[in-house]
Amino acid sequence: MRLRRLRKSPRIREIFRDTDIRNDKLVMPMFVDENISDKEEIKNMPDIYRFPLRLLVDKAKEYEDIGVKSILLFGVPKHKDAGGSAAYDSRGIVQEAIREIKKETDLAVFADLCLCEYTDHGHCGLIKGKKIDNDSTLGVYAKIAKSYADAGVDGVAPSGMMDGQVGRIRKELDGNGFEDTLILAYSAKFASVMYSPFRGAVFSTPSFGDRRTYQMNYSSTREAIREIELDIEEGADVVMVKPALFYLDIIREARNRFLLPIAAYNVSAEYAMIRSAGDRGIVNLDSVVDESMSSIFRAGADIVISYFTEYLLKRGRN
Repeated sequence: MRLRRLRKSPRIREIFRDTDIRNDKLVMPMFVDENISDKEEIKNMPDIYRFPLRLLVDKAKEYEDIGVKSILLFGVPKHKDAGGSAAYDSRGIVQEAIREIKKETDLAVFADLCLCEYTDHGHCGLIKGKKIDNDSTLGVYAKIAKSYADAGVDGVAPSGMMDGQVGRIRKELDGNGFEDTLILAYSAKFASVMYSPFRGAVFSTPSFGDRRTYQMNYSSTREAIREIELDIEEGADVVMVKPALFYLDIIREARNRFLLPIAAYNVSAEYAMIRSAGDRGIVNLDSVVDESMSSIFRAGADIVISYFTEYLLKRGRN
């Protein structure tokens, strides 16, 4: 047996590879900011921007033209308070972005559902004293989900890691006639240093403590599987592992156990590190993007949320 026969030329290698990076499997994160009038590049994330609403819609149309099929929206509101009330405002910045993008494009639109961008304390849930209160937060998540569905979102993506969030959101959606609205659940979201650039992007660094009482211990595998199982039982349509590159083992374990679609989030610091290494000439950027993205799909992800989506499609890789 000579396995090298399958590697003898670029064409042969292309034919027999078993992992592909396809544009319909990539999701581009987008940031809409109610406080700005022109796009602003996000610190430590080259070529990734916050946009005012009109420019966000224009950018979404540009993405569609280059082959992007789906986006994930994050919002930065003008008003923040302890209860994150701007998150479920029917005329909120994300709700308006959903309406406009659905009106002007055929993109699939997902919207991150959390409170960290909307609370004045920066935590993902309501607080009582210095404790993040799980159960009172669920009602707020339900309000956000309904407001997104009213605006026409294709799927909500709850990322707060509150126990019972998927079930409460599913109940709210179904009870209001939104049985077809997807839930893309951040099921295994780890308490990771790899989110640092994102927190600067949406100004969501906690004003006290950290998120380790609700996001997962990065040393735990079995607990991640339990979290995924619970989200499936509660009605998730898609489950997610976040971050991606440091958690390929969790993606593979989930793929081996579950039949639902699995998403992986190639997060902000993963993007920043690879861009930095490529921009400084330490590695070839094209090659390292291909290899890193292939590793996530090879581990078992069905879709990948990545800041490299635009880069890959503009380069012509699909």
